[in-house]
Amino acid sequence: MGRGSSIFSKSSRRRLKKKSGPPSPPVLTPPPPPPLRAVSSPQQLTDGSNNNNNNNNNSLIAGTGAKTKKKAVGARLWMRFDRFGISELMECDKSTIIKRVAIPARDLRILGPVFSHSSNILAREKAMVVNLEFIRAIVTAEEVLILDPLCQEVLPFVDQLRQQIPLKRSVNTQEAGHTDTQDNEVHSTEAAEGLQCELPFEFQVLEIALEVVCTYLDSNVADLERDAYPVLDELARNVSTKNLEHVRSLKSNLTRLLARVQKVRDEIEHLLDDNEDMADLYLTRKWVQNQQSEALLGTAASNSIITFAPPLRRLSSSHSASLVTGSILGENDVEDLEMLLEAYFMQLDGTRNKILSVREYIDDTEDYVNIQLDQQRNELIQLQLTLTIASFAITMDTLVASFFGMNIPCRLYEIQGIFGYFVGATSAACFLLFLLVLGYARWKKLLGS
Repeated sequence: MGRGSSIFSKSSRRRLKKKSGPPSPPVLTPPPPPPLRAVSSPQQLTDGSNNNNNNNNNSLIAGTGAKTKKKAVGARLWMRFDRFGISELMECDKSTIIKRVAIPARDLRILGPVFSHSSNILAREKAMVVNLEFIRAIVTAEEVLILDPLCQEVLPFVDQLRQQIPLKRSVNTQEAGHTDTQDNEVHSTEAAEGLQCELPFEFQVLEIALEVVCTYLDSNVADLERDAYPVLDELARNVSTKNLEHVRSLKSNLTRLLARVQKVRDEIEHLLDDNEDMADLYLTRKWVQNQQSEALLGTAASNSIITFAPPLRRLSSSHSASLVTGSILGENDVEDLEMLLEAYFMQLDGTRNKILSVREYIDDTEDYVNIQLDQQRNELIQLQLTLTIASFAITMDTLVASFFGMNIPCRLYEIQGIFGYFVGATSAACFLLFLLVLGYARWKKLLGS
């Protein structure tokens, strides 16, 4: 009975296991809540909630601060300078600049550190990208954005903008206030005749940039000339390793300076050769035309130019009159910009000629030093030839002495007192041979006088 009951229990257990199937996954039970702490007063509850809120706020502030730090990694320092002389410093990233001035992202690479010593003046639809030596700026019809304005080399450009742009604007406003008291007809004629020669804002900025760059290059060329001539004169007097090292460093500086001047000159020459590129640089003219087209679309009842005064409220009255007259002359009228670029092209050409004159002086000094070295080399060759002739004559004398040094019987050994006469005769014959060979060398002009 005991054995049968055990077999029955084992089989029943197996059937139960087969019926039950795979084991069910364990049910996850939530962790027990933390034990409640005794709170002595309701003030402690409020203090705890405030502390939690403060911690959450601090975590949010830290998160936003980390985001701003990540965003500020690509931001760079810019200075905004508008046509009325108002300037401000700001930090902007590439996307902000692209949206502000409406230029492609590849144009900002020109203003990067890779092209720090290149020279480019690019015209876009609403902006002009200027990269002249250390001046890197984006100019529009209303403002200019200067990159790294606190740099030591860029500070003169910023100072010139602050000195000249507000002065011109104040003169224009005084003229506008004086002419407002007169008739409208007289005001329009004076604006058309007297203010037609006034440059737009973008050309004023370009003129100041070219002036600062040309002045900087001229000062470098003047320093180069002041250091070059004494070093070259010293090299001409004394050819030494120290003087040669000075001339080598001087020539390397001259080559770099010539390349920088040549880049700016070639960029201006490229603009002068293409009238379309110069016409694209007239940003104010295009801005006025866009304002006029917007006014035509908005107010179709009037067709006169006088009705376009409200959209042009940012410009002074005299300056707007000059711009309107300029737009009437034609879109391809680039005489003002051409005269401006030609003036600085001639100045850069003069600077380039100064550098070339210094390089010619260096070449002349090198030729003079080479002539001196060639002369010394020729003198050494002549001395070597003279010593070779003398050694040949002495060799002939020793040859005769070697003949008599052999153990061969000779009757001259028996003559008394013949040694002195024989030595004197052979020495005289060798000296005569030396004079004959030396005279032959002079006759063939192998030796100097």
